[in-house]
Amino acid sequence: MTSSALSKAKKLWGPYDPENGPFVISRSKIDLFAECPRCAYLDLKFGVKRPSGPSFTLNNAVDELLKREFDVHRAGGRPHPLMEAYGIDAIPCADTRLDEWRDALKRGIAYHHAPTDLIVRGGIDDLWETPTGELIVVDYKATSKRVGPASEDDLYDSYKRQMEIYQWLFRRNGFSVSPTGYFVYVNGNSGAPAFDGKLEFDVKLIPYAGSDAWIEPLLLRLKNMLESDAIPEPGTSFGGGPCDFCAYREAAGKTLLREHKKRAS
Repeated sequence: MTSSALSKAKKLWGPYDPENGPFVISRSKIDLFAECPRCAYLDLKFGVKRPSGPSFTLNNAVDELLKREFDVHRAGGRPHPLMEAYGIDAIPCADTRLDEWRDALKRGIAYHHAPTDLIVRGGIDDLWETPTGELIVVDYKATSKRVGPASEDDLYDSYKRQMEIYQWLFRRNGFSVSPTGYFVYVNGNSGAPAFDGKLEFDVKLIPYAGSDAWIEPLLLRLKNMLESDAIPEPGTSFGGGPCDFCAYREAAGKTLLREHKKRAS
């Protein structure tokens, strides 16, 4: 289970080192590799991370409030009104390990993938449970768009991969997991006549029937990358060109090398 998997690792953070036993890799690093193998190569092998953007503290606040709200109904053993409105025959899961599974930084839900000697870990937002004991993986998302998402077709690929990795982790830990997960999607309403010290949200429940068939083949490719000295090709950006981060690094490197040669001559 979660704790036994992580106990095999000598360290939880840092670049890949085959001498340190099983390598712990987070859900987000797997997503990084799926998006751009070269960025993952620099990050996982050398600790050179992509520049981080600003933290979305408002999103974090929404996540925390949603957790508290669902926890009230969890304690009462009853479904949340949103679940009833969408006809979901389940209640918030009251497993005593839920706080552990939510804590991505310290523990989360983890699994030791023996073929690659990788320990995959991630931290969920929520779990619901059906009357038959089947678990439903739930993720909270917050945004503010003129037209909010209405179906799985409006979800980013990274969101779908996130859901599928969480489902895979729970299945590998021996749980019965529904193929359909749910996104509790809250969209900030910017069309109100005034702010008045509050922001109103439209809340939707978006089902997503994922497949985790891609995860193990990707883990094998990721492990091959970690053990290889070959520099991977960059991924593609949303516009279809090379990864924006890789394109910047290449342009900056060429410019600095040219200037260095010019000044040295």
